[in-house]
Amino acid sequence: MTVNTNPNGAKVEVTDKSGATVFEGISPTTMYLKSGSGFFSKQSYTLKLTMNGYESKTIPVNCSVNGWYFGNILFGGLIGILIVDPATGAMYRLDKEALNETLEKKENQTQASLEIKDIKDISPSLISNLVKIN
Repeated sequence: MTVNTNPNGAKVEVTDKSGATVFEGISPTTMYLKSGSGFFSKQSYTLKLTMNGYESKTIPVNCSVNGWYFGNILFGGLIGILIVDPATGAMYRLDKEALNETLEKKENQTQASLEIKDIKDISPSLISNLVKIN
């Protein structure tokens, strides 16, 4: 699977259906994801895209039955249908091969600032919260 973001440089984190992290990287990136998770069991993933100053995105990636799996009826026989493809995960295919996502800038972002005040300009209730630094 290929992941591209606009802008480039987003952190890409992929977790499987059990919650285990299976991939971490920076976009643009390409990764290999297994479509099966055991005998007759398909895998699913969650991609999380994060970048400073931008909204995070979470994208589900599921697997579905590969149409060629039914080709075993003609070419692979029962061994392909009941043993090989279910055991290797070849009976499933990712529903997305490439992902192109645009990240939105965060709104209402406040910048940290430093303001110097004379102690005479601070209210008595705030003065009680001051801590002396040596």
